[in-house]
Amino acid sequence: MSNKYIGAHVSASGGVGNAVLNAEAIGATAFALFTRNQRSWVSKPLPQQEIDGFKALLLERGFEPKYVLPHDSYLINLGSPDEETLAKSRAAFLDEMHRAQLLGLTMLNFHPGSHLNRISEEECLDQIAREINLALSQTEGVTAVIENTAGQGTNLGWRFEHIARIIEGVDDKSRVGVCIDTCHTLAAGYDLSTEMGYQFTMEEYERVIGLKYLRAVHLNDSKKGAGSHVDRHETLGNGALGRDFFVRFMNDSRFDNMPIILETPDPSRWADEIRWLFEL
Repeated sequence: MSNKYIGAHVSASGGVGNAVLNAEAIGATAFALFTRNQRSWVSKPLPQQEIDGFKALLLERGFEPKYVLPHDSYLINLGSPDEETLAKSRAAFLDEMHRAQLLGLTMLNFHPGSHLNRISEEECLDQIAREINLALSQTEGVTAVIENTAGQGTNLGWRFEHIARIIEGVDDKSRVGVCIDTCHTLAAGYDLSTEMGYQFTMEEYERVIGLKYLRAVHLNDSKKGAGSHVDRHETLGNGALGRDFFVRFMNDSRFDNMPIILETPDPSRWADEIRWLFEL
């Protein structure tokens, strides 16, 4: 029996319960979703009926809450140097954490933030840590899961050192974790495509951040090569990471027992991609 839990970022259109059904339809054992409209700052509260329905469906369809990874809105920038944007981001992030808590989920996945060339990297990273502390102090049971980025523009979180600095500033280390996006990792300059590069990257991750913080994976191939800083996902095995990477990944026990989420560009291939991964 495989200890890998794999799914995709599925649609929750028409209600969060639909995400469970959409995940089941592709043969997933894990999944990601947005619990609110990711394109608006403010969302109406989740109706109790929808919350109860979601929890019941998870149980009925055999999904464990710990393998469900909600993703926050892309609008949120906890590192924003702009006070108005920061205030909106703070409120939206707290709402996202609350939603995860209400749905009985254990994690919220988010992109750390951008300094927009207006504050230093250090100031920005320290501010992100403070914002995480604020959200954690007002919620329970949900871990804030930082996703590494490709390093486009002024986005931070592409170097493992950035993530380590954020974690360092978080008071409750039991409620902070990391989601590794394989496309972003390659684009950031960690060359996972070769055996040597893979081993080096994993050792570097362990040395700088620590495997104990690894909570989830976004499993994507990449349209662009190592160090491109371009965030363009590709279908599995058809990009710069290549088939051998996925063989290594699927046989690496460090990624057991956590949600592994596809965000590959062709949803019609998700069921096949999941099946292919399990065959490896």
